[in-house]
Amino acid sequence: MRGSASQDARILVVEDEDVVRNLLLATLEDEQFRAEGVASGEEALKRLDAEIFDLVLLDLNLPGIQGMEVLSTAPAMQTDAQFVVMTAFGSVDTAVEAMKLGAFDYVNKPFRTQELLLTLERALEETRLRREVAHLRTRVADDVRSRILGKTPVMKRVFDLIERVAPTRASVLIIGETGTGKELVARAIHDVSERARRPFVPVNCSALAETLLESELFGHVKGAFTGAVQAKRGLFEAAKGGTLFLDEVSALAPSTQVKLLRVLQERMVTPVGGTEPIAADFRLVAATNEDLVHLVEKGRFREDLLYRLNVFPIRVPPLRERREDIPILANAFRLRFAEENGIHPSPFLPETLSRMMTHDWPGNVRELENVVERSLILHAGASSLPFDPTSNTSQSADGPRELVSRASRDRWDLERLEREYILEVLDREGWHQANAAEALGINRRTLYRKLKRYRAEGMLPDSSPAG
Repeated sequence: MRGSASQDARILVVEDEDVVRNLLLATLEDEQFRAEGVASGEEALKRLDAEIFDLVLLDLNLPGIQGMEVLSTAPAMQTDAQFVVMTAFGSVDTAVEAMKLGAFDYVNKPFRTQELLLTLERALEETRLRREVAHLRTRVADDVRSRILGKTPVMKRVFDLIERVAPTRASVLIIGETGTGKELVARAIHDVSERARRPFVPVNCSALAETLLESELFGHVKGAFTGAVQAKRGLFEAAKGGTLFLDEVSALAPSTQVKLLRVLQERMVTPVGGTEPIAADFRLVAATNEDLVHLVEKGRFREDLLYRLNVFPIRVPPLRERREDIPILANAFRLRFAEENGIHPSPFLPETLSRMMTHDWPGNVRELENVVERSLILHAGASSLPFDPTSNTSQSADGPRELVSRASRDRWDLERLEREYILEVLDREGWHQANAAEALGINRRTLYRKLKRYRAEGMLPDSSPAG
């Protein structure tokens, strides 16, 4: 009668009566379990401290250390083992108390052999499921961290939320500014879920007109509208068994919001121009860079749809809230683009990375990615890479003009403008201070004093060269 859950399972029998213990061991061995027995609570704790067991069959009425004490102590030693307790017939209160302490189930003495074996099989199946969940969580963490880079507390929070929601069927709403990596989070949720082998279907809701988006999502029948010369399967169907990712979901027109809500409620899709609904099996992940609650208040987004989407929210932080991750991201992009373009991966100097960490990055990770790729291509073969977020060519005459435009737009004071220009020239000169001072039209001593002040203000790392 043994199931696959009990294959190679190790069982510890804790029973002080020799006759009962030997009977249990013989029964378990007949069923091809690997079982061993001890006669006291003290012996049980020693064995549990020394070996890993899948299941513990524990008599509660023991000499010395009682079964309840073993039950309250042992889980710290055996974190995923299941405990089945044996009690005298009629001791229901004791059994209930044991289950409150973490026992999986109980059997009454004298017990029926088949009833006992069925209970053990269920307990072992629970152990197997617990271990699978633990393995999945480890796989989630490893897989997510290999693609979504970051070590800051706010990113660890994102990893934890992905880990929690991925194995479930819950709808997810990813919230974050443009360029923060919302689609990466959506793909991570899909890739470590049970739907990973089925399609991941991304849709940018802001990129299509209302009528075209409805046709894309729901599909259409032949002749549904002018130009519909043949039937087309919609993306709800294309995502069957997998994940549908609706990016910029705030852009959905009111009529499309109503239809999406109906799909989420009924799990049925009716193609445009059709009458027969089709079953829809997909996991929905949506993303937005707008405050949907605010849109609801303004009457631009349905409140009932928001509740359907916002079952499990995940906020992806902007880059300015995770500045310590910028060097990690910049170097990862540098190595990736160097390999893709066949270019030597010139390094970023510590001073350059420090400057990157002080930049506000309005375009977030996407902007950083573009800046790194542009710098690598424009300065291929250089001894180090500069940081120039203001222009497409760091050597062009437009650089200072762009810097002034940015200063005007962001309302910098004159001191901030001077500092940014000095640091930009230093970057361009590979932090060769003599050359930078010459390009700036100041002497090296003046440049030295300014850099010393910038360092004190946190604009440069303490390790940067002083002269």
